[in-house]
Amino acid sequence: MQKDIIVTDSLKNESLELQRAVDIIRASKKGVVLTGAGISTPSGIPDFRSPHDGLWENYNPMEVASLTAFRYDPVKFYSWMKELAKKIVEAIPNAAHLGLVELERAGKINTIITQNIDMLHKKAGSQNVLEVHGTLDTLTCVSCYRKYKGDDFIKPYLEDDIIPHCKHCGSILKPDLMLFGEQLPAKVWLRAVEASRNCDLMIVAGSSLEVLPVAGLPMHALEKGAHVILINHSQTYLDVRADVVLHDDVAKVIPKIVKMLR
Repeated sequence: MQKDIIVTDSLKNESLELQRAVDIIRASKKGVVLTGAGISTPSGIPDFRSPHDGLWENYNPMEVASLTAFRYDPVKFYSWMKELAKKIVEAIPNAAHLGLVELERAGKINTIITQNIDMLHKKAGSQNVLEVHGTLDTLTCVSCYRKYKGDDFIKPYLEDDIIPHCKHCGSILKPDLMLFGEQLPAKVWLRAVEASRNCDLMIVAGSSLEVLPVAGLPMHALEKGAHVILINHSQTYLDVRADVVLHDDVAKVIPKIVKMLR
């Protein structure tokens, strides 16, 4: 009996937190969403740090995914990147991505700031997406800095192991994602900071808030008096400051919120 009571209380608390989240979102006019790997794992894209199946479980990131490693041995980088690139190309947006599109269309959120490089927010239909860790959608020549769309190179790379090279000078192309030791794209980052400072609500969805400087963005929102809703499986440093904390799968929680808002 005691176990049944605990379960009932837990469900009641979750229901109250969901309703609180809905009330805050309904009243918001300048909402911002910060997303991390947890919003993409339901689409089949692995995160980086999870035990057993994280991308760093069998690799030292500094040996395959740092700027120094890329410059020294780009072939090794592309060999490591192939499996992840294939998953990204094949992935489709899940219910969380689609739910955020609906919130955007309803005028409840204005900006999505994402740490993900998988382009799923854009595939889902979100309009104002700031990819602070870059994207696989474009590549840049390491010599002449010409920029290319990834569509021309991704199929030969995945199917025939043809590493992308510049059509102008022949130098290797680097995907426009941020490697270890590389600065974030300045213009995108400044827009993310500005959005965080000017929002009245920030929803953190699927991010453990462990990677700086992105992990500090919610503090900009809090300092300006914005509400914060946190949706993530694991605890974060922000749990004690957030208005609402929901430790659950974002692909389940966000659709529930959207349904309640209707």
